[in-house]
Amino acid sequence: MIRMLPALVFLTSTINTIAQDQLPAWALGPFVRPANVNPVLSPDPKSNFPDPMSKTQLAWEANDVFNPAATIRNNKIYVIYRAEDRSGKGIGERTSRLGLAESSNGLTMKRRPTPVLFPTTDNQQEFEWPGGCEDPRIAVTETGTYVMLYTQWNKKVPRLGVATSTNLTTWTKHGPAFYKAYQGRFKDMASKSASIVTKLVSGRQVIAKVNGKYMMYWGERFVNIATSNDLINWEPMLDEKNELKAVVRTRPGYFDSDLTECGPPAIITEKGILLLYNGKNKPGAGRDTAYTANTYAAGQVLFDVNDPTKVIGRLDKPFFVPTAPFEKSGQYPAGTVFVEGLVFFHNKWFLYYGCADSRVAVAVYEPGK
Repeated sequence: MIRMLPALVFLTSTINTIAQDQLPAWALGPFVRPANVNPVLSPDPKSNFPDPMSKTQLAWEANDVFNPAATIRNNKIYVIYRAEDRSGKGIGERTSRLGLAESSNGLTMKRRPTPVLFPTTDNQQEFEWPGGCEDPRIAVTETGTYVMLYTQWNKKVPRLGVATSTNLTTWTKHGPAFYKAYQGRFKDMASKSASIVTKLVSGRQVIAKVNGKYMMYWGERFVNIATSNDLINWEPMLDEKNELKAVVRTRPGYFDSDLTECGPPAIITEKGILLLYNGKNKPGAGRDTAYTANTYAAGQVLFDVNDPTKVIGRLDKPFFVPTAPFEKSGQYPAGTVFVEGLVFFHNKWFLYYGCADSRVAVAVYEPGK
């Protein structure tokens, strides 16, 4: 199990003052940005591949790279990141594909020249053309099957899609996660951002079951739960009114006043189920005045492992906020650190995150320190 010690974390406000908070014993951190490392991935206009949609050689990661997943294979960290081409103007208007980078130390990356998951002439065209594949989260089973949950974007409805692989380069797409649930009730519902529950087994982070089923927290406007027997077909949890059950909601006056969007795979610890999530600060009335309107900062929430709907701990202030210039520029100048990838590697936690929808960076927590 994870041993998590109380530690100091420093938060920088919008007026460049420094505040000092104590993380509770159940939380993970502090996460520190390594010196002279970030961003670890930036756009590369030289990367080209034969695009099935346009039928041309396309610079698939020329405009922006961001929102990364992360996992371990053969004693290396692999980062799967969202890359946008230059086919449109503005957030959500271009086509996204998922690229792959590997690292033996978690800090320096070697990129694959072509994407590993992208819109193509397959049975997912209606869900992925023309917007593509976005914002992955990834986890692995004890037997070595990688499960990736990502956003399928047809520029009409975002859907949470499922893909599996055994080598991280060849993926099988299984389609929308909620397509079959409740006789198709939620197949056309907007859905994204899924964090499969994992645990550490002999130092290896693997997918775990909760109360006999695979489980994930998911959602953007609020946090919901879904369960599965096969990691492919998922069933959202409903409340007593037969509607989606919100287990975490936004809070007026806090950093997560506008959105609570799930981050990397959740982790079962000795204290409960720990979820890292991305909070968006509301514009206008109701926002947290310590942070710029529309800022994305990262929070943590702890659930009861016996009742995964029950919150037993939640940070009132973010543990990670945008401070570096590349975290407050690019596509999203309000400031964004968007956490999606978390791996336990060489006795350290590596947290990979998107920076202002334009770059990829890393921060590290060393429990031994």
